[in-house]
Amino acid sequence: MQDLFSIRGKVALVTGGSRGIGYMIAQGFVEAGAKVYISSRKADVCDAAADELAKLGQCISFPGDVGTLAGARALASAIAEREGALHVLVNNAGATWGAPMADYPDDAFDKVMNLNVKGVFHLTRLLVPQLEAAAAPSDPARVINIGSIDGLQVPTMETYAYSSSKAAVHHLTRVLAHQLAAKRITVNCIAPGPFQSKMMEWTLQNFGDNIRATNPLGRIGEPEDMAGTAIFLASRAGAYLTGTVIPVDGGISTRHG
Repeated sequence: MQDLFSIRGKVALVTGGSRGIGYMIAQGFVEAGAKVYISSRKADVCDAAADELAKLGQCISFPGDVGTLAGARALASAIAEREGALHVLVNNAGATWGAPMADYPDDAFDKVMNLNVKGVFHLTRLLVPQLEAAAAPSDPARVINIGSIDGLQVPTMETYAYSSSKAAVHHLTRVLAHQLAAKRITVNCIAPGPFQSKMMEWTLQNFGDNIRATNPLGRIGEPEDMAGTAIFLASRAGAYLTGTVIPVDGGISTRHG
């Protein structure tokens, strides 16, 4: 039981790891003894976050943009050059866009879908050799996708591309889980509710009190809530789960659908 939730010594990559949900997961992994690579589009921000996390353990900055196939290939190649085996891939990098339906920009829709959905697919398939190399029968390699409760229920905001992309991530998780099971790679998804992050900043400033009031647990998510779920999925404790979508939202999504 002492080692059931251990990820010590594992190698992990967290995309979008320089802030928000990704940073919460990366910090949890680092403090739990994993060797963590974080990636984000802005090199200076990524480097600064890695420097901060490196005070707690092993963390390395690998800037990159997984919103394009070329960017995903570059990041996968960089990881492959450094690590022959990758135990955990966290596909967290994402974007959102809000606008009225009549004015919703086509290029914004493409940007969100390219990063949130195609980025997950491309980086996962490109890193399959490294994930397979890390896999063992009772301790498979792990892919953890980050979805959203907005992909489980209809959001109040006009974020057409974002909510659609996250629903796609949830289903892509199930498809990949079936395809990769024979390679001893599990694929699961975390669907966060409200957490304090840059993406949620405006929403929490304007609707935070209402969100807390309608949340069964009465609060906004904290970093430990997100890190704990990711560590569970990455550890031996989560080795028999694949194709799951786990809402981490204080119970908000249970009120809908």
